Amino acid sequence: MSLAAIDSLEAGARRFTYVYEATTSSPKTVEAENWITWGSSPAKQNHFNAIDFRHELEFGVTEHLQLGLYLADWSYREDPAANAHGTKFRDAAVELVYNLTNPTTDLLGAALYGEFRGGPEELELESKVILQRNLGQFVIAYNGTLESTWQGNHFEEKGGELSEALGLSYEISPRLLLGAELLHEIDLPDWSGAEDSVVYAGPNVSYRWGNWWATVTPLVQLTDVASEVDVQTRLILGFSF
Repeated sequence: MSLAAIDSLEAGARRFTYVYEATTSSPKTVEAENWITWGSSPAKQNHFNAIDFRHELEFGVTEHLQLGLYLADWSYREDPAANAHGTKFRDAAVELVYNLTNPTTDLLGAALYGEFRGGPEELELESKVILQRNLGQFVIAYNGTLESTWQGNHFEEKGGELSEALGLSYEISPRLLLGAELLHEIDLPDWSGAEDSVVYAGPNVSYRWGNWWATVTPLVQLTDVASEVDVQTRLILGFSF
């Protein structure tokens, strides 16, 4: 089996949760992913908790093209300051990832990512450049992302976000991988200029068994932006059919 084929077969099992990898799933393969992201601000807002859920089906279309369908994105909020409590459906989404070069056989792996989300009070377009390099048991990946959003009852509130994400992963064994992720987000309200710049960092762990895999990343805010959560943790649980 070629290195390119091996990369394609392993593409569905994520090494990271905030960083996307440049490889795509093999043709005719299907994978289910369940995302849980928990955010909290214990030092600034007592009892504030935000939990976001995503449920995705991922399809390998060709050797280079992958399609993802997010069937339902919903969230739970416990925010005493804003008197917000309970669950809420947010949106559904579709994503496409196109692999350009292979991170093992080429000097640098690269892919392009596009996602459209739509819900009752929010529309979002997201584009991403993905770069990756595999060096033996090490994998280094970088994402540059631009988001455009329209919110409100009539989608009258527009804005955006520019973000960067960097991940490093080391394969201790075929089942266990350890690493770290760094996330930098810049808020662009009404596209009138940058407002908040927030940085998060933390370790990650990925474990694989049979057709199942799980990856978790706890991140801590390194800056002091009061409008953003101090701690966030993301768990993605996947299963390949």
